[in-house]
Amino acid sequence: MSLRGIIKPYPSPLITGRGIDLDFPMLVGCLSLLGLGLIMIASASTEVAAVQSGSPLYYMIRHLIYAVLGLGACIVTMMIPIATWQRLGWLMLLGAFGLLVMVIIPGIGREVNGSMRWIGFSFFNVQPSEIAKVFVVIYLAGYLVRRQKEVRESWMGFFKPFIVLLPMAGLLLMEPDFGATVVMMGAAAAMLFLGGVGLFRFSLMVVLAVGAVVLLIQMQPYRMARLTNFADPWADQFGAGYQLSQALIAFGRGEWLGVGLGNSVQKQFYLPEAHTDFVFSVLAEELGAVGSLCTLALFVFVCIRGMYIGLWAEKAKQFFAAYVAYGLSFLWIGQFLINIGVNVGLLPTKGLTLPFLSYGGSSLVICCACLGLLLRIEWESRTHLGSEEMEFHESDFVEEPNHGR
Repeated sequence: MSLRGIIKPYPSPLITGRGIDLDFPMLVGCLSLLGLGLIMIASASTEVAAVQSGSPLYYMIRHLIYAVLGLGACIVTMMIPIATWQRLGWLMLLGAFGLLVMVIIPGIGREVNGSMRWIGFSFFNVQPSEIAKVFVVIYLAGYLVRRQKEVRESWMGFFKPFIVLLPMAGLLLMEPDFGATVVMMGAAAAMLFLGGVGLFRFSLMVVLAVGAVVLLIQMQPYRMARLTNFADPWADQFGAGYQLSQALIAFGRGEWLGVGLGNSVQKQFYLPEAHTDFVFSVLAEELGAVGSLCTLALFVFVCIRGMYIGLWAEKAKQFFAAYVAYGLSFLWIGQFLINIGVNVGLLPTKGLTLPFLSYGGSSLVICCACLGLLLRIEWESRTHLGSEEMEFHESDFVEEPNHGR
């Protein structure tokens, strides 16, 4: 049986009567970031990989494998109707809680650099926080659709999501993963605002969130140290400010056009985590300010396109899909702002990957799966075939696609 025959009951943008019908600007933007990430991982990790594994291409090959798995996840998510995600939202929420509990259990969770953020398998590690963030977005989108009037008009409808969000944030902080907590809560707050929460209640939430962040920083000495050291990393250049000072040196060496691909000096054991959290600094050193700004422009385009996909779904009255698109876009925006802010010294040092660009299997696969969800949402809103109850026929797909949005 052909592939088309297997998935015929579930039409997707990959197989229709007129062939592949995708949002190509979004796809090209994300694939460009994916390709750039592969090139930068190959460049930034050679010295570390050669010493740790004996092969300078060790991390590049692993990243390529993760990219292939990610593209597979993207294809799978594109084939699943959005209505299915909506039905399974509560199961995903339970799964997210289960994963976050498992990762902090000794013997199951794997500790790296003082944090238990990974569940280790024989050949790869799974980072539950990456999965949990997406599952929270899907669950919260369903809640906003089911309780739309309650969310907009009552305090109870506004506070109910936090009965779920606060325990999940607590589990993330137990790992600890402060960056993932901030990104998840920020995306949830943005979704609530777009869901119609009143300005007064939203402002109160922002004040409480800022107060909670200040309190959490003061509770842990290492967080306070990061906050004070990022303001002047040169005061302790070879101590607490070492990572940031080396990142800033990389930006300075890059100047306008960079030192050339593969010619970075900072990746040679000067800059820690050069192929993960600080890959953008190596990119700035090798490709210069011009390359950095082009990469930033690509990120901005992808994030704005994701927001527009949500807007198109909302105009098509597919509100669950719209909230999912908004939430996923805000997850990318949050990680993008924090990672770039850390690299350029605008934010305290925080371990958070750069979507599509940094080395990290879980992050890359989840980013590709999110891309698949966004492409599916765009297709369903454009063809108005997002209803699970609608029967699909070959005649539904005879018109030429319109990408003129």
